[in-house]
Amino acid sequence: MSDSSREEETLGAVRDGENPAEKDPSDWVTGDEPMTAPQRSYLDTLAREAGEEIPADLTKAEASEQIDRLQSATGRDSA
Repeated sequence: MSDSSREEETLGAVRDGENPAEKDPSDWVTGDEPMTAPQRSYLDTLAREAGEEIPADLTKAEASEQIDRLQSATGRDSA
């Protein structure tokens, strides 16, 4: 196989069928860090709309999972 015939991978490249925005939160490098201020604010809004109480000490990954769940529960999901 010559160098010109093999597929080269590049940083930032997206392969067919992949959506980098849909990376599993458990695979995030920074997933164990505390949730961000925007996550906290949006999660507070969603939890109020859903009539739920959510712990305030979530990680970024946990907050993302709760946001996805509550978006579905409140009808705010994009799908």
